[in-house]
Amino acid sequence: MAELTTLARPYAKAVFDAAKDQDAVDHWDQALAFAAQVAADQKVKQILASPGLSEQRKAELFADCFEEQLPEALRNFLLILAESKRLILLPEVSALFRLYRADLERTVNLQVNTAFEMTAEQQQKLVDALSRKLERKVELEASVDQTLIGGVIIRTGDLVIDASVRGKLAKMAKALGS
Repeated sequence: MAELTTLARPYAKAVFDAAKDQDAVDHWDQALAFAAQVAADQKVKQILASPGLSEQRKAELFADCFEEQLPEALRNFLLILAESKRLILLPEVSALFRLYRADLERTVNLQVNTAFEMTAEQQQKLVDALSRKLERKVELEASVDQTLIGGVIIRTGDLVIDASVRGKLAKMAKALGS
């Protein structure tokens, strides 16, 4: 996975810079998200891995998956990826593009797991506190995981804040075991 991300990074950066220059970041984000879904499909992966098809033909088949006519820039990008045998990287390119977009817009998406359902007021307090702390607009995605016993786990990108009872018990068990 890390290797694929490393390979995808220059493509994602280049397409993000182009989208930003065209003032079409939202459009490119949507198109790349769809392309990533197509590329992640098992049947599409088999087609992309087929040695019997030229890279040009693979790019054309891939572009045909889109319902509407592709903008020339996106078609060219898919062709570049195909020629480099990198169409399989589209999910990583899309994910990195989203990170670059969030950085540009100074937003952060947080996944919050709690042991119990949070009220709207609690969620808003958490969003406000984290917005001040991170100096970004926070978008919260809350879910309930009763195995946490109590507390909360907050995830965004590489950052994980485990303030759950389960996490604290695991740390205590590890400390006692050593």
